[in-house]
Amino acid sequence: MPQNKEHNRCIVFAGLPHGKPVSENFRLENTPIPEPTEGQVLLRTEYLSLDPYMRGRMSDAPSYAEPLQVNEVMVGGTVCQVEVSRHPDYKKGEWVLAYSGWQDYALSDGSGLTRLGETPQHPSYALGIMGMPGFTAYMGLLDIGQPKQGETLVVAAATGPVGATVGQIGKLKGCRVIGVAGGSEKCKYAKEVLGLDECLDHKSLDFADHLSQVCPRGIDIYFESVGGKVFDAVWPLLNTKARIPVCGLISQYNATKLPGEPDRLSLLMGTILIKRLKIQGFIIFEDYGHRYDEFAKDMSKWISTGQIKTREHLVDGLENAPKAFMDMLDGQNFGKLIIRVNDAQ
Repeated sequence: MPQNKEHNRCIVFAGLPHGKPVSENFRLENTPIPEPTEGQVLLRTEYLSLDPYMRGRMSDAPSYAEPLQVNEVMVGGTVCQVEVSRHPDYKKGEWVLAYSGWQDYALSDGSGLTRLGETPQHPSYALGIMGMPGFTAYMGLLDIGQPKQGETLVVAAATGPVGATVGQIGKLKGCRVIGVAGGSEKCKYAKEVLGLDECLDHKSLDFADHLSQVCPRGIDIYFESVGGKVFDAVWPLLNTKARIPVCGLISQYNATKLPGEPDRLSLLMGTILIKRLKIQGFIIFEDYGHRYDEFAKDMSKWISTGQIKTREHLVDGLENAPKAFMDMLDGQNFGKLIIRVNDAQ
């Protein structure tokens, strides 16, 4: 079902999932296209970003952001064009970064919009390498991880939009970088395209043993976005004063109960003390929003010189967003997952 100018397709949150989201947790609706009043613009969505944090918004558990309400449009970052402008600062055809969610059209009074120009070369980059994922990788590694020449950096989800960027920045800073990914194809990409020193398949039965073999001098930085068995394998290899930036725990997002294993909290706390570990979670725009310009300057330079590479996983059609989102939570995406909403372009 292509985008059109007669109605607004939107995907709403249809109910709380128990465990993994299913198709019944989403509902596609057709609504009238809203009309802007004085001081507003009508935005037409070109690209929609799908990110793991959205799973947290589909839960009523305590979090840093308010949960979605049933029948509310699913949230998400978007790249849009101004379709109609009644705002003095914006004109028709201008590209903007917005947060208008899973729908074709949305109104804005201009607050929260970021201008991308009239003819951006790679507009979807604003949702990936030049947006939240790239910014997360940059600040998490450089400010919390503080990499030093010759250190060993292990990065989870090493071919995802955050992990791939972390790994490449780590190499630029002189680290030995070990990636962790799901499957031989992703591991091959991490080494041959991203330039990581090693990449291990977390699905292999001997993953923990293999990790210890490729980290003979231990681990100085572990960039965490997964949790679960990857963290279990990393934990005993951490060096004294190791740093662990934590931006996500995707392995736990669909959990409905605590794992049926012995409580290891006291062991964890003891290791933090004995090894003097630094473990820090962060919410990128809340903690580092004031440093975006610093990131944008460095990342733009690295991309233009070919020192940082990025890969997008494009899916056509807003109606395919729920399945793509569910697949992403199972690790089936390869690169930054983006829905091309205006699939007629």
